[in-house]
Amino acid sequence: MKVILKENIAELGYKDDVVEVKDGYGRNYLIPQGKAIIASAAALKRLAEDQKQRAHKIAKIKQDAEEAAAALEGVKLTIGAKTSSTGTIFGSVNALQIAEALEKLGHNVDRKIIFLKDPVKEVGVYTATIKFHKEVVKEIEFEVVSE
Repeated sequence: MKVILKENIAELGYKDDVVEVKDGYGRNYLIPQGKAIIASAAALKRLAEDQKQRAHKIAKIKQDAEEAAAALEGVKLTIGAKTSSTGTIFGSVNALQIAEALEKLGHNVDRKIIFLKDPVKEVGVYTATIKFHKEVVKEIEFEVVSE
């Protein structure tokens, strides 16, 4: 089933993308939650017209995303966590803690756009991916240290 996304959904697509999903996922979750609409001919035509009218606004959003990514150039984060004697963290470091550390440095980044490949459960140096826009992705390095 083809649907048009009404909002960004991690691992699926971005707002106004036309994506192929399984029928049950579309009918039972995406459409009732208001996250997507069925990609009918009329809906696709309306989407094309809306995108044509919003082209300038979309370019401005992309430019803002590029500026935000450029502002993070060279930023090195250090996140403190309670650890055992072997260096294992009690719990894990997640996107929320990375967003808070960035905010302390003056960068306002939503935690929902920060992605980690694997759970961070030990002291060390890791990389987080920040997806500002579907075409603007920034990787940031952070270090987890024992408190």
